[in-house]
Amino acid sequence: MKLELQGKTVLITGASKGIGMAVARVLGAEGCHLHLAARNREAMEGLRDELIGEYGIDVQVHAMDLSSSEAMATLIKHVGPIDILINNAGDIPAGSLEIVDDAAWRQGFDLKVFGYITLSRAFYPVLRERDGVIVNVIGNSGENWDASYIAGSTGNAALMAFTKALGGASLNHGVRVVGVNPGPVATDRMLKIMKRKAVDMLGDEARWEELFEKYPGGRPAEAREVADLVAFLSSPRASYITGTIVTIDGGIAARGSVI
Repeated sequence: MKLELQGKTVLITGASKGIGMAVARVLGAEGCHLHLAARNREAMEGLRDELIGEYGIDVQVHAMDLSSSEAMATLIKHVGPIDILINNAGDIPAGSLEIVDDAAWRQGFDLKVFGYITLSRAFYPVLRERDGVIVNVIGNSGENWDASYIAGSTGNAALMAFTKALGGASLNHGVRVVGVNPGPVATDRMLKIMKRKAVDMLGDEARWEELFEKYPGGRPAEAREVADLVAFLSSPRASYITGTIVTIDGGIAARGSVI
């Protein structure tokens, strides 16, 4: 399937690893020009060189901590007009209500919840002029609540509501807004969460790999599987999909499991 993305300009946050890096590779292969934003400059510069060498696209790197309004304003200024916004940066801490303190809640929400909202608001007027798309990479704990990941469940649920509220009306302005809810994905981020779950469920963080047995198919998703979904939803081939969330978790949320 040709996704008709050639020449589109895309901003991807959280682009230095995991899902964000996988999305950059998929969209680069589709001929998109990319702005990569995250804290790890070295990783993004390596990715930039790889993508330019392989696909001859334009790739810009924006190395910064996006957890403040000032950083967001700087990013917005440097990026300029785009066709597609992929909100992906986020690191809401795992743990129960007793474990995650106020400072950790606020820090996690500043980067992910308010970060997604700030960038969406800033780029929405530009996207209206370019038949643009916003894809919010959220997480299935927003629909499959987990007391041992209570801050993440709460933040993700808020972003699901934001995506549906904005996306429900956005096509009137020529913009599509969709969400992607990955379940467990084989990334460094997942490792931190799984070690926390192993403590809660098995009493030993070193036993985190035993939890794979509880996954559909005995494995987490691969980052590329999520990236392929993001690419399709970003494309004109999904031109009537907006105001909704697509879950990619092997059926975990459907069966009411938290693992």
